[in-house]
Amino acid sequence: MTAPLRDPAHRVSRRAITLWLTEALFGFLLLVGGSALVASWIAASGWSWVPTWISDHIWWLPVVIAVVELPFVVIEPLWRYAVHRWELSGDVVYARSGWFSRQWVFVPVSRIQTVDKEQGWFERLLGLATVEIRTASYAGSSSIKGLDAGVAARLAEDLAHRAHQLRDDAT
Repeated sequence: MTAPLRDPAHRVSRRAITLWLTEALFGFLLLVGGSALVASWIAASGWSWVPTWISDHIWWLPVVIAVVELPFVVIEPLWRYAVHRWELSGDVVYARSGWFSRQWVFVPVSRIQTVDKEQGWFERLLGLATVEIRTASYAGSSSIKGLDAGVAARLAEDLAHRAHQLRDDAT
């Protein structure tokens, strides 16, 4: 019998909630704004093939989209914060992420080819960063998002140092 997966030891930064909320709000505004533009275009163009009951109530389109999407804007950042965790233990990086579906990633340090610390502009404003771990695996790379910038820098440096040591030991 196998033991169940335990949670990785470390949470991402609490500021990641603000990051994910900002990203969700940005997407929400684009979606609702875009649907409002489509609704006004349909109303102004008087498309004859659109049923009358739809064209008469086309202004409901952005309202319905806003009502459906708003709970996700609020819930997603909190849910992702509860799920996203990471750990560097021994010679393995262990990370869990996702919100609708969960992803557990185990990356052997000996397989790491490159480690990058990245910051988007929302991340930079909040003092956060993402650590990108690339291997030769078919799966490509793994990332740990929402880390404090200092923690991300130390983790990237530690991973690069450990990977270099393991490669030197293998020769």
